[in-house]
Amino acid sequence: MPELPEVEVTRITLAERLRGGRIQSARLGKPLRWPLGCAPEALAGLRLGDLQRRGKYLWLPLDGPARRGGLLMHLGMSGSLNLADAPPPAGAHDHFELHTDRGTLRLTDPRRFGAVVWSDALNADPAAKLLARLGPEPFDPTLTPQRFHQALHARRCNIKVALLGGELIVGAGNIYVSEALFIAGIDPRARCDRLSRPRAEKLLAALRQTLARAIALGGSTLRDFRDAHGMSGAFQDQALVYGREGERCTRCEGTVRRIVQGQRSTFYCPGCQRR
Repeated sequence: MPELPEVEVTRITLAERLRGGRIQSARLGKPLRWPLGCAPEALAGLRLGDLQRRGKYLWLPLDGPARRGGLLMHLGMSGSLNLADAPPPAGAHDHFELHTDRGTLRLTDPRRFGAVVWSDALNADPAAKLLARLGPEPFDPTLTPQRFHQALHARRCNIKVALLGGELIVGAGNIYVSEALFIAGIDPRARCDRLSRPRAEKLLAALRQTLARAIALGGSTLRDFRDAHGMSGAFQDQALVYGREGERCTRCEGTVRRIVQGQRSTFYCPGCQRR
């Protein structure tokens, strides 16, 4: 499932190419997770603004003489966006297209859990409702270690499940949480409210380090993800614990184990990650 790094990589590879373009037409394929919310022909003539990201959502502002708003896009579990000057004919998994004077922006999503939704503004419904429960951005300077520690202490569940919920910090998916907990030396079963301030600070730094590294490596491609150039991510090839069950720990020479938490696989080293 595309997480924050994959969505940010998509934004980076598309933003400059799209900025200032104009929509010529739009096409809908099979239904996605939510309806578009406007007629596709109503998008024709609108000018493309600066592509933005909030959590795992992308926001494409659109502006015209009689209409202003934007498209809120989500890649779902298997989606990817591609911009091409002359794309091949739409296939069975190509469910949304914007034909612009900068090329055709196409959403390909085999599982159809993705979405493209019109909203009059980010702070108006449906965008505001969809974004309302998102936690702070990981690189937001207002997310201080003190604030992070206070948020942790309001929860009694284990740290892995809490981080995946997206309310403590947004966009840290399964692979990245496993990696950050390993870097911070924290057992994924540790209770949030029992983590000390220094350990919370170390975890926040590890999350930021992990996500920044993932973005630099183009994200992770476990199944379907490709960036807007069609390139796979490389982070999974350099993971320290994720997917390495039974292998030797790179830090203490113990053995990496796998457990299931919240129906997701967690990889950790019991020798150097403590509760």
